[in-house]
Amino acid sequence: MALEEEGTTSQDAHWIPLSDLMTGLMVMFLLIAVVYMMRVEAESSSIKEVAIAYNQVRDELYADLESEFQADLPKWKAELNKADLAVKFTEPEVLFASGSSELRPEFKSILDDFFPRYIKILTSDKYRGSVTEVRIEGHTSSEWYNGATDRFAYFQNMALSQERTRSTLKYVMSLPQSSPQEGWLREHLTANGLSSSKLVLDAEGREDSPRSRRVEFKVRTDAETRIARILEVSAQ
Repeated sequence: MALEEEGTTSQDAHWIPLSDLMTGLMVMFLLIAVVYMMRVEAESSSIKEVAIAYNQVRDELYADLESEFQADLPKWKAELNKADLAVKFTEPEVLFASGSSELRPEFKSILDDFFPRYIKILTSDKYRGSVTEVRIEGHTSSEWYNGATDRFAYFQNMALSQERTRSTLKYVMSLPQSSPQEGWLREHLTANGLSSSKLVLDAEGREDSPRSRRVEFKVRTDAETRIARILEVSAQ
């Protein structure tokens, strides 16, 4: 009887520390889970704050651009898109001759009026710190001459769209009104030829060739950069 009691006591002595260890591990895992949840909540809150700030900047910038250009957009055959803050020049016969990257006189006249006013808004104290890029985008239809294959047409149109955006960038940078902001423009203004990668479609989902041949000015803000930085920190 004494031996049984002695054996039981010995077995209990082994199990009690193991029980304490399991309890400690459970507490540790619980603390890790709580810390992780707090971190996720903090990251979500930060991203939400950035998104709110971005929406506010976008809405205010759209309102200012609309106020400035609403009377001119119809005569320029241009549009202002609220979703991506793009000013789209959509009349191909005004922009360039077919297959050429040389700006037509009509387009130069439009840019003479549009670009200084556009940059004045973007470089104002209200937006200057939020703008990370001003993109000049050149778009084409999917068509090319002489029954070219889709692949060949895509690459030819890519070269053409890139040449056109460079010509546009060079012209607006050469305007006298651009000179005071040349340093800022060199850091922020880019030329991007996109060929036929972003076609305009009609209501039936078919390519609208004339409207696909266009030039767009788009604004990017620091919201994307700030969100990327938050996610990068969280991954460390």
